[in-house]
Amino acid sequence: MDRTELADFLRRARTRLAPGDVGLASGPRRRTPGLRREEVAQLAGMSPDYYTRLEQRRGSHPSRQILTALARALRLTDAERDHLFHLAGDEPPRSGGSSDHVRPGLLMILDRLNDLPASVLSDWGQMLAQNAMSVALTGDHTGTNIIRRWFLTPGARDLAPPENHEQHSRAHVASLRAVTTARGDEPGPAALVTELRRGSAEFAEVWAEHDVMVRRPSPKRFLHPVVGALDLDCEVLLSDGHSQQLVVHSARPGTPTYERLELLRVVGLQDIGRSR
Repeated sequence: MDRTELADFLRRARTRLAPGDVGLASGPRRRTPGLRREEVAQLAGMSPDYYTRLEQRRGSHPSRQILTALARALRLTDAERDHLFHLAGDEPPRSGGSSDHVRPGLLMILDRLNDLPASVLSDWGQMLAQNAMSVALTGDHTGTNIIRRWFLTPGARDLAPPENHEQHSRAHVASLRAVTTARGDEPGPAALVTELRRGSAEFAEVWAEHDVMVRRPSPKRFLHPVVGALDLDCEVLLSDGHSQQLVVHSARPGTPTYERLELLRVVGLQDIGRSR
């Protein structure tokens, strides 16, 4: 681990970004350019003190999870992400197939969708990034797998009407089967299938039916505990290679859902602000 070069690279990557580049409010005029250390830590989901130690060449060896989060927070390109891993003395993720590194172009779009719930997912259900409206709608699930949550986490289905549960289950299973077939040499999707077949009788039963599908945009209903039922349209923007998808939910103007989504934007973002 090259602490000096790592600290310099992190500092330079931080100072080239403006708050607006990552979906943060600019606030009062700043004395120095770029993001503050605590803002990078917030975006990466890590301790501000630990990030500060990294920039001061005092930090312990960062885990692969932290390196991935830093690459995402600093909007690094694939080449810059690999450089970050090398400076930390670690091997970068292999090229090709699915990756937890979100492309800067997708993050740029995500950062600018301030009034609509939007998130970036891998093709096998890894939640890679969420904007504030997405967190207000579903909770913060960045770093988790939405298919694993659906089948194994109590309460994960509370936002979906009970009559839609079977449809969602079948869509999750069929989509995951398509990915594991297409990416047979990748351990992540295959390990998830093994875990779910052992842990969920429902998953095992649907898996045995051998349905295959690619997830398509479709309207969704959410039962939000604060603003009530939301009937949202869903649009999906696929990355090059289709290994990542930007999912955006919206409501038609003039509908009750549109008004409730506006209320969620006000109430939900206030709650997020108080929790930080």
